[in-house]
Amino acid sequence: MDVELEQAATMVTTRDMMPAKKKELMSHAMKRTSEWIFSQEISSDVTIHVQGVSFSLHKFPLVSKCGYIRKLILNSKEGDLKINDVPGGPEGFELAAKFCYEINFELTIENIAMARCVAEFLEMTEEYSVGNLISRTDAYINEVGLNSFAGAVSILQSSERYLPVSENVKLVTRCVDTIALIVTKESQFCLSASAECSSDGLDSSSSSLFHLKEVVDWWAEDLVVLSIHAFQRVLIAMISRGFNKYALVPILMLYARKRLQDLEISGKGKNKGDPNQENEKRVVLETIVSLLPREKNAISTSFLSMLLRSAIYLETTVACRVDLEKRMGLQLVQAVLDDILIPSFRFDGDTLFDIDTVRRILMNFGEFEGPRDDMAKVGKLMESYLAEIASDINLSLLKFMNLVEHIPNQRATDDGLYKAIDIYLKAHPALGDTERKKLCSLLNCQKLTSEACAHAAQNERLSAGTVVQVLYYEQQRLRDAIDDGSRSNPLPDDVSSLQKENKDLKFELLKAKMRLKDINKEKSHSDKSPSRTRSLISTVSKKFLKFTPFLWFDHGVSNSITRIKDKASKVRRHSIS
Repeated sequence: MDVELEQAATMVTTRDMMPAKKKELMSHAMKRTSEWIFSQEISSDVTIHVQGVSFSLHKFPLVSKCGYIRKLILNSKEGDLKINDVPGGPEGFELAAKFCYEINFELTIENIAMARCVAEFLEMTEEYSVGNLISRTDAYINEVGLNSFAGAVSILQSSERYLPVSENVKLVTRCVDTIALIVTKESQFCLSASAECSSDGLDSSSSSLFHLKEVVDWWAEDLVVLSIHAFQRVLIAMISRGFNKYALVPILMLYARKRLQDLEISGKGKNKGDPNQENEKRVVLETIVSLLPREKNAISTSFLSMLLRSAIYLETTVACRVDLEKRMGLQLVQAVLDDILIPSFRFDGDTLFDIDTVRRILMNFGEFEGPRDDMAKVGKLMESYLAEIASDINLSLLKFMNLVEHIPNQRATDDGLYKAIDIYLKAHPALGDTERKKLCSLLNCQKLTSEACAHAAQNERLSAGTVVQVLYYEQQRLRDAIDDGSRSNPLPDDVSSLQKENKDLKFELLKAKMRLKDINKEKSHSDKSPSRTRSLISTVSKKFLKFTPFLWFDHGVSNSITRIKDKASKVRRHSIS
């Protein structure tokens, strides 16, 4: 057999100088020799070990088709050879061995990537045999494998198991290009069809969206099975071929939800999982964020919120989280309360929700000058957010006040802010008078409705100065309402009496303010000042409420200004009659 091996090696070497016809005749001769060896059941003369699996084979069939094995045998004096890097391992090598022995096997979409890569690894080229495994597998890939979208996706998915060989033979690139070409052509066809429908009188926008959704539906599910690296390459290839980048958003959303769906990010804290799986999900998330369109409103705020929660949970790069925070800030006007209620994942006694992240989102929103309506909408959203987080006993006064200071001022009223401050004061009864005063100073008492003023006037949790301001501005509002009525018609005695009481109340409020200043200066009696101040304000409040009867319903009261206006209206009608 050693003589035969040398002869076979000589035959393989001299074949390069032979014409094509003689090469084909030589291949037939070697094929008959292999068949004879196999039929005579000649004992094996070489054992090849592949990742722990041993194959007892014959040298001649192997060296006649495998350049790699021929080199190993010629350079080794032993009958045992070890090959550890064969693509597909023992399964891949067995397939190549069957080909060497002319044993029939079927090439399929499932095994073609492995067959092509093992053929490349073992150097099964035309140099050693006409119609060798490389040319056979290439023919199948071109004629069958890449002839359909599903086939290209399946081969691409399989090719990822045989890197870097599959990359070296351009199998990955060919699959990516085929997928991008098919999807782009189909999408252009559907959009062209929608344009024709529009010209026939149909609604162009709805027609385009319908066809676009139809296109995404049929290829999106297939691409979800790919690894994030292959998925990224496919999408980039599609964009380079002119695919609409906005149409990629649905597939990005689908891929993200499929790959990140098992993250438990709804509650307090973080459950420790498999580090390898978390690292894989981290790469998935960072890659998806890098593929998102940069334009405003291209992605829904709820999807951005989901990505941001996952990014915080998985501890992605700072750049990834900052990117998502900026995107959220850019379209915060579209957000709802649930979008910004982002859980905190720390166990260090921190707040239930991630306040710092929301503050940065709000600051990003403040960098863009939007319409007044947008500012008012975001202001109302943040008031709801403050009311939601205010009851957290771990929420520090500094964090709460810092968040309040960044809320847009373009709000119709401050009732929502007052509610949030009241909830915070109720949940943090240990706050001192100085801290209460600082917190209440953020409230604009002039922007409180009559209902909120009535509640604040009897709210013992507020600072004394704030209650005085509330009473003063509400009295001012009542006086203005009465003055409006008196300009049109002379007022009878009972209304004049009401005016006098208003003036008296104003005088009482001014005295209360001056007394409050005097109390603050009395350092030796600072511990008694709050109670004395509240006693004084309580007296004024009672006088104020005496002639302005309010009806209480939790946080709401009847509108005193309306009652006085109605009374003035009746007086005018009486005067006319």
